[in-house]
Amino acid sequence: MPKKYSVTFIGFVLTFIGSVLFSTKAIIVKKAFANIEIDALSLLTLRMLFALPFYIAVLFYIRQNKTSLTQTQWLQLIAVGLLGYYVSSYLDFEGLRYISAGLERLILFLYPSFVVLINAVVFRQQIHKNQRIALLLTYSGIGLAYAGEFNLYHLEPGFFWGGLLVFLCSITYALYIVGSGRLIPLTGATKFTSYAMLAATAGIFIHFLLKHEPSGIIAVAKQHWEYGLLLGIIATVLPSYFIAGGTKRIGSNNVAIISSIGPVSTILQAWWFLGETIHWSQLLGTALVIAGILILGLKKRSVN
Repeated sequence: MPKKYSVTFIGFVLTFIGSVLFSTKAIIVKKAFANIEIDALSLLTLRMLFALPFYIAVLFYIRQNKTSLTQTQWLQLIAVGLLGYYVSSYLDFEGLRYISAGLERLILFLYPSFVVLINAVVFRQQIHKNQRIALLLTYSGIGLAYAGEFNLYHLEPGFFWGGLLVFLCSITYALYIVGSGRLIPLTGATKFTSYAMLAATAGIFIHFLLKHEPSGIIAVAKQHWEYGLLLGIIATVLPSYFIAGGTKRIGSNNVAIISSIGPVSTILQAWWFLGETIHWSQLLGTALVIAGILILGLKKRSVN
């Protein structure tokens, strides 16, 4: 029998805050692309360069707690980490070169439907009535907001290519969320996040070294350290632990739905920091997304 989860207050809060912090990533990336000459891979490497010391420090701090995983489970953990923060992030950063921050977050947040579908088909988790209502509201809101973004930006060069890259990112990130929901109970949220991020960092660094000279990222880090710091700490380290903690307490299905606050947060930040236009459909969509999140977050009934 699959484990049943309640949407606890602390689980809801952790997921909510983590999702809002993650939503700052698109804003910082767009700012970096606009203000400095840098490619997506170098910016992603800069992000992980600043985040890496924190994950190593956390593992060192909790080293006394042994992790009992089989070889297969270790491979699964590495694969999940690579999918979540290497493959997904690279696709996302590349996509942000071509589309707005608001649209990026809207397409990315198709992933909850993939999470629920994977859990239902592969792991036989029932889709609870409460989750169905929340999904209906949140995706109706996202659909409305997407319509407004499409009308504003669809003639921009690379619009459809950027959208495709972010769509693929939503699929790989859904696999990460599902995988984390299965592995976190075996390792604990903190240790899982640290190991997964170390695996992703290794993949990113290897990719960078195959394409660039190491001195390149050092020069960028010295000159534009503020982007690395913001991406590494505010948009990576803190939210990754918050989301992992939320997943441990309320399950991956509920994390996926509550995380729908991400597009709302990004649209508002993009308007404030980047000057992106807010369409009426985005405002209506925002209201629907918040309604869906509140329905899930305020009900304490157990769900699969």
